[in-house]
Amino acid sequence: MRKLEPIQLKAWALPLVVMGLIAPPIAAFALAGPSAGLAVGALAAAAIVVIAARATFDEEIEVGASPGDHYMLLVVVTETVEDPGVAGAIAEVATAGGDATGADPDRAPQVLVLAPALNTPVAHWLSDLRKARLDAQRRLAVSLGTLAAAGVDARGQVGDSDPVQAVEDSLRTFPAQEVVFVTGPDHDRQVAEVRRRLDRPVRMLEAGARVAERRRSL
Repeated sequence: MRKLEPIQLKAWALPLVVMGLIAPPIAAFALAGPSAGLAVGALAAAAIVVIAARATFDEEIEVGASPGDHYMLLVVVTETVEDPGVAGAIAEVATAGGDATGADPDRAPQVLVLAPALNTPVAHWLSDLRKARLDAQRRLAVSLGTLAAAGVDARGQVGDSDPVQAVEDSLRTFPAQEVVFVTGPDHDRQVAEVRRRLDRPVRMLEAGARVAERRRSL
């Protein structure tokens, strides 16, 4: 079954959408009585739920002030880092980033590995995150081990079930100068959204492909 694409809204558009949805029930109450008003109101409520579920806000992702003396890299793993080649590519990104930004060579790059708690639609609506968080923790543990074997000293955390929201949350407290996604084609849309909304380089490494990289900078 084809997934529904999210509706992209500007922040100022939401009040107009809400007004457009609540005005018909009010008019129905006034012109046709309570029965018609309740029926139209139920339809409006259903429309609000659908729009809220699919809405995304196309605003720039805010990032905290980055320190000038060391390089910070955010690695987002929607797929497990198991291939030494992918881990080696991440190590190269961290080293090259520190050199390019003029970070203190005596200070190792700070690397944060973020594992979004990917969830099924049904479990998400039931607010059941237990399996999603366990899967994310396993993905994170294996990824950290593979990176450690490649000489990358990293720490990790589990994030929101939406990879974009997970990145946005993390960048508030971990102001990375660059973001690397280790993912597959199922998450191309999320990677593209982060690239569009973030004012710094975003890379994508395909899990399972030996150093298969696609890079695009804003």
